[in-house]
Amino acid sequence: MLIANIFKAIILGIIEGITEWLPISSTGHLILADEFIKMNMSSAFTEMFNVVIQLGAILAVVVLYFNKLNPFSYSKNNQEKRDTWSLWFKVIIACLPAAVIGIPADDFLEAHFHKFLPVAIMLIVYGIAFIIVERKHKNKPAKFTTLNDFTYKAALLVGAFQLLSLIPGTSRSGATILGAIIIGCSRYVATEFSFFLGIPVMFGASGLKIVKFLMNGNTFGLSETIVLLVGMVTAFIVSIVAIKFLLDYIKRNDFTVFGWYRIILGIILIAYWLIAM
Repeated sequence: MLIANIFKAIILGIIEGITEWLPISSTGHLILADEFIKMNMSSAFTEMFNVVIQLGAILAVVVLYFNKLNPFSYSKNNQEKRDTWSLWFKVIIACLPAAVIGIPADDFLEAHFHKFLPVAIMLIVYGIAFIIVERKHKNKPAKFTTLNDFTYKAALLVGAFQLLSLIPGTSRSGATILGAIIIGCSRYVATEFSFFLGIPVMFGASGLKIVKFLMNGNTFGLSETIVLLVGMVTAFIVSIVAIKFLLDYIKRNDFTVFGWYRIILGIILIAYWLIAM
């Protein structure tokens, strides 16, 4: 049974590593995957696993951007260190809406929206949104072309857009990238800031989920620990590839293809749900 769960954790880690950074909803894909790839674990562990596995993905950002995010780097001059601190303050400000609204609403959202049909609907809704936003901003010059241009007000607005991703199927990266493009960011700046915003958000969400898991009387045995670590390591490795791919892709393309992917997948899933009823 452990070998089977490890194999499933690897598959889920691959799904997480790809979908966390592409704007197609990692949580949504993991919930959908659970319809077909069920681990032989308790439902409480599975729910916790689907969130905490994101730690592996976010560590990929920390590794890839370690120097850029390190305000103490000896290779940076004083101005570059101040710019790094400013970037972190912008990230913290962007986290405030999720901290104020998202944490209290976590239990309600998990009970009512972490389900097959809401995920499928959100995939379609935000797929359409991506196509509309990209068409509207196709030839529109960006106001923010570097992270240093990015203002604290803009950071707060992106944080407000991030609230949309509290509903599974929306995509945290998708909501923040869409919001950033709408307020005038270039696609590259929108994508990078979305990456950095994910660091405190995912650490916070994972910590909260682990605390709830333990407070409800659950424990980590050896099997659970191995499965979780395998999923996280897999997500870390795949995330490095996915991040590099996305940054290279958006230098020459927009996000329209991801919008169509979401719509097609959402329609397929609704059809499956109707047949399976």
